[in-house]
Amino acid sequence: MFGARHHGKPQSFRSAHVRALIFPFKSFGTRASTTHVSQTLNNLHLEASLASVANKEVITPLESAPTKKRGGRGAGVGSLTTRWSYSLAIFLVQFFLFIPFGNPQDTTPPGVSLNAGRQSPAPDSAQPDASLVEAKSLMEKGSLPDAERAVRHHLETHSDSAEGHFLLGYILFREIQTEARLETTAEGVKNLEVDPADGKAREKKAKDSLAEFTAGAKYHAPSSFDLKIVALDYVLLGDYVDADKWLARSLEWNPQDSDSWYYLGRARYNENKFAAAVDAFLQCLKLGPGNVKAEDNLGLAYAGLGRNEEATAAYQQAMAWQSQSVLKNAGPYIDLGSLLLDENRPEEAVPYLLQAVEIAPGESRAHELLGKAYTRLDKLPEAQAELEKAVELSPQSAHLRCMLAPVYRKRGMAEKAKLEFDRCAARSGSHSTPETPRP
Repeated sequence: MFGARHHGKPQSFRSAHVRALIFPFKSFGTRASTTHVSQTLNNLHLEASLASVANKEVITPLESAPTKKRGGRGAGVGSLTTRWSYSLAIFLVQFFLFIPFGNPQDTTPPGVSLNAGRQSPAPDSAQPDASLVEAKSLMEKGSLPDAERAVRHHLETHSDSAEGHFLLGYILFREIQTEARLETTAEGVKNLEVDPADGKAREKKAKDSLAEFTAGAKYHAPSSFDLKIVALDYVLLGDYVDADKWLARSLEWNPQDSDSWYYLGRARYNENKFAAAVDAFLQCLKLGPGNVKAEDNLGLAYAGLGRNEEATAAYQQAMAWQSQSVLKNAGPYIDLGSLLLDENRPEEAVPYLLQAVEIAPGESRAHELLGKAYTRLDKLPEAQAELEKAVELSPQSAHLRCMLAPVYRKRGMAEKAKLEFDRCAARSGSHSTPETPRP
């Protein structure tokens, strides 16, 4: 089934309405042993009989997300655990902002041609139900709550409608995406301190989306596009291993989908599979030359391998591709600045970070790194201004308080220094937001 696992500490998700849904694959969102997963994937045949595996439900706790990175982005910029945390935030923002809205029954997203490779099966019904046609129309108009109600009404009398379940799963994902768009801007993260209640609601909706794909798969094999949405549901749940698995399966059927190659690269980067991430980003760039975010992330993957010269070249290429654009992506500037700080070259990092701040003034990470560079250059007034701005943008990030306190102390602001040291200590051991570096 398309199960769900809580990101963070291990726990099982065994909701009764999900347990009742049987999917022919190994449970989505659950993992048994590595051998079991390998055997499951090796024996995966989407058109095989569902009955033979109808009772093979496997639910295991969620393993903790990866917290250790290696290579060129080493110890110079904050903790390795917190670098991963910002990677998740940026990844979520990128797919919330940029993933195309396609027809859930298409085997490919809009604008993608399938001329090579194995294609996923066509839907069973040549004549879609009128109520589903209406639901799709409502979805395309942006009336997602009405679309959801229409599909649920259809499923009340057509519980065996694979198309209905897949469509509902996609609508639920779209609802999460639309809500997240209201909290982001084209320049990056507007506010990383999301209300915990909102986070729980999104997690529940992602689990519900997976449950619908599970239900539909009892009656018909999902398409490559369906599996792509399944994978992105896993991203929402912080499960990059299963996101990787289902993106790879989707790409077997639709190898021309450049977006899926990009998201596969991001998933593999967050699994610390940097070499595999490089391959995925290169394939994305082969299909879509000039993709700034893919080139930027290629640089991150090279840096993860310790190939800093290639990382620098990728960041500079991403900058060059958008040099004439009115709206620029701050990522390459932030990432190159971060890399230069890792190499203890703060003076060289400053110009790139200044450009990042100009492009994305609401991006706390740019101000943080610029403040760090100024601190190393002993430009304390400038460092103070940048770190204060970073704190303003990410007030729950304890590590920013820890960075700002020594600057206050060096400037003779004893009272402010004590206040920030106390906040640093209190939040580091409680419910603070982890440090938020770029991916």
